[in-house]
Amino acid sequence: MRNRTDGELMKLVMSKHHPALEELYDRYAKLVYSFALKSTKEEQAAREIVQLVFTRLWTTEKGYDASKGAFVNWIITITRNITIDCLRKKRKVDQDIHFEPKEWERSFVAKDEDPETVVSRKWIGEQIQGAYVHLSESQVQLIDLMYWQGYSLSEIATQTNEPIGTIKSRLHQGLKLLRKHLTSLREG
Repeated sequence: MRNRTDGELMKLVMSKHHPALEELYDRYAKLVYSFALKSTKEEQAAREIVQLVFTRLWTTEKGYDASKGAFVNWIITITRNITIDCLRKKRKVDQDIHFEPKEWERSFVAKDEDPETVVSRKWIGEQIQGAYVHLSESQVQLIDLMYWQGYSLSEIATQTNEPIGTIKSRLHQGLKLLRKHLTSLREG
């Protein structure tokens, strides 16, 4: 199993091959736990998120698509989404949770990652930050509220006292501008 790629292992996982899931767990549990712990600041919550992430890998019907990016990015996206879900549930009890973008950036970097991956992620983060100059202040604030602080569109609409359609449109336009700017950087 150790000589198989992440994509090959994920195909085996989708056919319910336990050793393949165990190998992915061995490869990524520490990274998932680290991300979850840095995001939640609670060991128990981080352990639960690890369990939820690998349960999601086991039960997913779509699976991983190598043409859309690296496996590590895919599993971190799953981790991020599950972490946000957990934080939203907690926020109903405690409304004072707030994450700065730099905290999320640091949580993407595991201590045992190779320097090339760390530099690559840092470069991508800088490119995204640089692309913010092409957005309006309200678009940057919206992206911050949604992607970094974990608010839903309806929560943002309530907070900003704006129609949800306006929020959706602003988000769509902001992401479209980011994609355009980042694509031109990649091609240039």
